Order: sequence, then C-alpha cells, then structure tokens
Amino acid sequence: MVSEARADVEVPVLIVGGGGAGLTCSMLLSQLGINTLLVSSLPTTSILPKAHVLNQRTMEILGDVGAAERIYAKSTPAENMAAMGWYAGFAGPDPDFGRLVGKIESWGAGYTNLNWVQASACRSANLPQIRLEPIMKARAEELNPDGIRFHHELTKLEQDRDGVTAWIENRDTGAPYTVRARYLLGCDGGRTIPRMIGIPYEGLGVIAQTATAHVSADLSMFARDPDVLIRWIWCPAIGEMAVLVPMGPDHWGPDSEEWVFHVSYQGEGPKNLTNEQIERNMRLALGIGDLPMTIHKITRWTLEGVLASKFRQGRVFLVGDAAHRHPPTGGLGLTSGVQDSHNLCWKLAAVLKGQAGESLLDSYEAERRPVDARNIQRSLENSRAHFELGRAFGLMPGASAEANWAQLRRIWSGKPEDAEHRREALRGVRRMSMEANELNVEYGYRYNSAAIVPDDSPEPQPIDDIRLYEPSTRPGSPLPHAWIDDESGNRRPLKDLVVPGRFPLIAGEEGQDWCAAAGTVAGVNDLLVDALRIGHIDGDLFDPRLAWAQFRGITPRGAVLVRPDRVVCWRSADAADNATAILADSLGKVLGRTVRTQ
Repeated sequence: MVSEARADVEVPVLIVGGGGAGLTCSMLLSQLGINTLLVSSLPTTSILPKAHVLNQRTMEILGDVGAAERIYAKSTPAENMAAMGWYAGFAGPDPDFGRLVGKIESWGAGYTNLNWVQASACRSANLPQIRLEPIMKARAEELNPDGIRFHHELTKLEQDRDGVTAWIENRDTGAPYTVRARYLLGCDGGRTIPRMIGIPYEGLGVIAQTATAHVSADLSMFARDPDVLIRWIWCPAIGEMAVLVPMGPDHWGPDSEEWVFHVSYQGEGPKNLTNEQIERNMRLALGIGDLPMTIHKITRWTLEGVLASKFRQGRVFLVGDAAHRHPPTGGLGLTSGVQDSHNLCWKLAAVLKGQAGESLLDSYEAERRPVDARNIQRSLENSRAHFELGRAFGLMPGASAEANWAQLRRIWSGKPEDAEHRREALRGVRRMSMEANELNVEYGYRYNSAAIVPDDSPEPQPIDDIRLYEPSTRPGSPLPHAWIDDESGNRRPLKDLVVPGRFPLIAGEEGQDWCAAAGTVAGVNDLLVDALRIGHIDGDLFDPRLAWAQFRGITPRGAVLVRPDRVVCWRSADAADNATAILADSLGKVLGRTVRTQ
C-alpha cells in the first residue's frame, strides 16, 4: 500500500480543482502557513466567462490574500454596474425596439446605496471567470510557487484513519505519481470527487435549458444606458427571455468589446440545436441581422440547483461547485464557493497546528450547508421570477412576433384599458430587487454550530429578510463594518483587526477585565488571541462615527470574540466576575478542546 510507504509527494492538504474555490483555498492556506498542493485536470484556468459578480464579503476575502486590488483594476467600473434594465427587444427598425421598460439599482448602485456602504469597506466587483481565475492563479503561485499544477489529474483516492492517498497523472507527460495528505479538498466542480467518495446530490429544481454565446461585437449603437450591467431583453421574435452582459475586457458599458448572450428555453431547449441554429436564434432575438460578430464559444447548460447530501466524508471535504451548483441569477454561486473556502481553511490550519480539536472540522458542514442551500433556493427563486415577469409582460413562447409586440406595447400605451397590465408589469420589475439588492442574503446569514457559543439573545426579526442587511454581533453573525481610528487619527476598517489565524477580542472602552482575561487565556494555552478596547472617546482604538457603537450589542464593559473568518463566535453584553473562566470555556467550545485558565 502506498499509504504504508512513502508517497512521491507528502503535504498536509491536497486541493483537487483549480477554479475559484480551489485557488482561494490554496491562497488562504498558504497565508496561514500550511503547505498545500493544488492539482487540476484542466490544462488552464476557465476558458468560459461563467460567473462574474463578486459580492462585498467575497472581495473582503480576496483582499485578505492580496488579490482584490488586481481584480478591481480589471473589474467593471462601479458606474457601469449600478443597475439592471428590462427592455422590449434590443435592435430593429421601429423606435420601440430596445425600449427601456424598467430599471432598478443593482449591487449597491455602484457603491452609492448607503446600506451597502455601511455593510463593508469593499464594494462589489464584476469580472468574468475567464479573467478572474488567471489573477487568482498568479497570486496562488506567488504564495506557493511549487504548489500549483494544472493538467494533473486525480485518478484514484483512498482514505484511512490518518490521511488520504491520491493517485495523480501528469497529463502532459503521462507520468503517474502519488500524493499523501492529511486532508483532501474536493474543489473540482463535482466532476470526480463526490462520486469517488460516495456523496450523492439532491436536486433542488430545474428551471430551464439555456444556450450561451460568448462573442466579440460592437453593440454600442444599441446598448444604451451605461449604468446597466445586465440587460434582460424580452424578445418578441422568439417569445423568450434573453440576457446580455458586457464582458470587457478593456472597455465596459456600451463600449464593451465582448459580450455574453444567454437565452433560456422551456422544455427540451437547445440541446438538439446546432451552433449555427443557436447563432441564428441569437441574431433573430436581438434583431441585429448580419452585424459583424466573432463567436468565441457556444455552450448549453441546465438552469438548476443542486446540493451535495453532505460536505464531508472522512478526510475529504467538498468545497464550492463540488458541494453546490446554482443558477447564475443573483451571482451567488462563485461567491458561495469563496466563502466556503474562508470558513474551512482557518479551521484546517488550527487543527493541523494543534490549536484546535478535530471536532472543529465538523462545523464546516453545519455552518456552510444551510447557507449554501438558502443561496441555491434564492438563485432558483430569482430565475423563476424572470419567467413570471415575462408572463406579466404578456409574452408567450410560440406566439407571433406581432402578437408579442402588441402585448409589450400595452405597457406604455397610456390607454385606460391597459393600465392594470402596465401596473403588473412594472410591479414585476420592482420585485426583481430581490435579485439585484439581496444584501441580507449575501451578508446577513448566521452560523449555528458547536463553533458558535450562543448568548441566549432572541432571534432577530428582520425588516426584510432578503434586501435589508441589519448588522449585528449576535454570535454566528459576520463582524459588522465600522471605520476605526488610532490615536494619530490613522483610519482603517474594523475587519483589518482580524489577522489571519488569530482571534480578536473586542471589548468596550471599559472592558479591561475582558482584555486581561484574554491575555491570561492566550498565554496559558499558547493561543493566538488579540485583545483591545474600542470606544468613541476612550480605548485602545476609537470609533469616530459611532458606527461600532451602533451595532456592537455590548455595554462599555462587554466584549465580543471574533473568529479568524470574521464571524462573531461569543459575546458578553457586560462585565463578569469570572471573566477568565468564562472566556476559557467559550474559546474551548469554539475550538473543540480544553482551554485552561492556569
């Protein structure tokens, strides 16, 4: 057995898959001082645009590993991703072709919506995977120069009590080798790992069949509204919904050089259509005739939601698309994978360094699977809402173009008999804010696991469970955002107090007892705990705008403990007589180990 002898390569963690989740895991673990090897069966990073929206929390994570600024430099400018628009057709001889029916703000309206500014110091970004993944790969190689291997395919794996043995083939040379690792992260999109370890998927819904074309074309004369990122086009010629998204790379908005066009079909869809037929349908749907166009790639896929029945089997973990797949509506797929990685990697590092018990790893599935399930459900609901909107517009697949145009024109006819039709159509557009402004889905989740110590505070009742994020330090919540000053007035976001692999204890301005307790617990147990006080007037750091005071949920004598993934894991609203014992017990519960007081 290879596992009984020395393998060709031995590493603590083997990462299988080189997409967004795998590369994030590689970067995070490198930053935490854990040696890894990443292998991908593919020869390169993605050749498809695929996912493109990167939400605020995801950009925070990518900032942690030093990739965010490079991504922002290539991303859609904020002013070109401030809205979504719904249109009656795209181009054609009649003035009604391309008419804007409705527009709503999207992803914080170019980081001007104050709810989004309050949520994070980072704005959302938009960069297709075909350009995002090379940036991530380059950064992963900087952090781990010899640990990224593309065109190396996992062919077999075996687990035992102490680790995983993997058989790998170098696809360029045909040479096989073996890897021995303590843990394996399956980030391969579900192509092989789930089947190898016997984890099935649960189908949460199939919406439609979709054809996608990635093209280069000059559409600037038709694509008005430079603030609109995603154009939802109801195409009377085919009676179907189409989506048009600019893909840069050098210019954005109407001047984008590349575009992605999606059209969704009910029933059998495009699987029996040739590429030539799909191109004809695209030209017909958009009304662009023989406009010069270069087609880079046409793909066919199913608009569906899928969730792995579990995220762990022994020493193998599923991360990203290997654990869950989403419709693209809402931009929750790639971002969910990055956040899976963030949740898991600090825990792996803590266990490998002997700072936490093995049971900490059980909290990965307990925390992420419910969040990912909700994200899938929201993605499905977003997709269904678009089809419902089409019905509100009056479009019917199979109807003539003239009949569909007649229904669309009722929206702006001004006739009394069309008033209700108009109200329902515009109501449907406003309802799509559940996709374009789903900040509480992106940020407002709360974890519930053994790695969170509840404080028996009542479950909050949200004002709007989808759109409105209400920051909180209730255990299980992401750490709220606030700008913090030092004595010299140097300002930084609160998130930057969370150093990789370390637990900050943030006390109120009179929380000296909690800070002393943290120092004792850290010293006795050789744990990485940083303690500080934040107040408006007094403290180690200062809250100039009272933003932290607004959401901290503690008195000046209370404290919160934050995990390395910037999730609040414990809080005490006020002082306590036995602060050291309480903190040691709470940190022990989070880490799954005994934490001593002396």
